[in-house]
Amino acid sequence: GGFSETQIDENIFNVTFKGNRNTAKEKASDFALLRSAEVAEKHGFKYFVIVNSKEYSKDSTYTTPSNTVTNINTSTYGKSQSVGNKVDYKLNTYGTATTKTYGGDTYIISKPRRSNTIVCFNNKPDSFAYNVEILIKSLKEKYKIK
Repeated sequence: GGFSETQIDENIFNVTFKGNRNTAKEKASDFALLRSAEVAEKHGFKYFVIVNSKEYSKDSTYTTPSNTVTNINTSTYGKSQSVGNKVDYKLNTYGTATTKTYGGDTYIISKPRRSNTIVCFNNKPDSFAYNVEILIKSLKEKYKIK
């Protein structure tokens, strides 16, 4: 997981957050928003708007190792008969076998991603825009980030 950003123009940036399997979608969205505000602030802007946003996930699978155990129970009995110098054996063997396989379970691991293309401004535009200072403060308080 982590952040990345690419400057596209003087005031346009693409900001991406990649979460891990323990990251909720809401948190991925909030962290992309927080990083967008931090990028705007880092470049001296006070406001930004999101002009394109993409939410997706990277899915993978994990299969646990499997282990197979076989238990065998047998019984042998028989008789022998002696005629002259010859010994005749009759043996019978009976048994049961039980085989169990453990593990081999497959889990889907989903890692949320969020990408924002932002346009930054020094003055508040007439339309909706995020206030960088307020947004950073609010999201840092929400997630107890210093």
